[in-house]
Amino acid sequence: MSLPSHGGVATSSHLRSAANKVPEITAWFWIAKLLTTGMGETTWDWSAVALGPVPAICLSGLGFVVALGLQLRERAYRPWVYWFAVLMVSVFGTTCADAVHVVLGVPYAVSTAAFLLAVLAAFGIWYRVEGTLSIHRIDTRRRELFYWLAVIMTFALGTALGDLTATTLRMGYAVSILVFGVLFALPFLVARGTSANVVATFWFAYVMTRPLGASVADWVGVPPSRGGVGIGTGLVSLVALLVIVAVVLRLEFGARRSLTG
Repeated sequence: MSLPSHGGVATSSHLRSAANKVPEITAWFWIAKLLTTGMGETTWDWSAVALGPVPAICLSGLGFVVALGLQLRERAYRPWVYWFAVLMVSVFGTTCADAVHVVLGVPYAVSTAAFLLAVLAAFGIWYRVEGTLSIHRIDTRRRELFYWLAVIMTFALGTALGDLTATTLRMGYAVSILVFGVLFALPFLVARGTSANVVATFWFAYVMTRPLGASVADWVGVPPSRGGVGIGTGLVSLVALLVIVAVVLRLEFGARRSLTG
């Protein structure tokens, strides 16, 4: 799925300009995104049991701050830094969304609605200020902050939505995979066959990667008593991490070749 190559131009002279800070939207982008969402889900499940909820929240929060700090320091897109940030957003976003339900007792239906409003608010403010939601021009600090705010909110929304279908609506993980797989594929079909807004279809697909990846990871990792295969969340997280490293290394070497070639 491609996006428009144009976007609103920032007019504030004090904003730091930079090269585009996010990757091009290719098949590798979606593969890496789905892998990080799955790992984020099972990593939180494993760490909450192995370490306890409070230490897990603190560690994921620390990792999130470090990763985002590294990303904001870069002057241009660098694959390993960007995807490290996405991975930690996935883990921390899962932590926050689950904590709202487990610690505060907020029903998934309520948290899903609340996070949906938060996503719409984030996009609305971003569009009002910048005049575009396209990710082809994430080239100022302000746009980058809007981008990561939207990413964090979409992760939280996707987490709550996936838990809503799997548990509250009693669909289970296998059926949730089918539902979100269709919803994830739908924007690509719409964008190919119609003149639908490609920015809107991109962000819809982006949101759907979270419950899709998490449903797959949960289905593989959790025990049969919870509707899964039972491989174990720790093992699923480890395998996902190894695959993510392999994918990101490919992207890193490809980026370096394009710079030197």
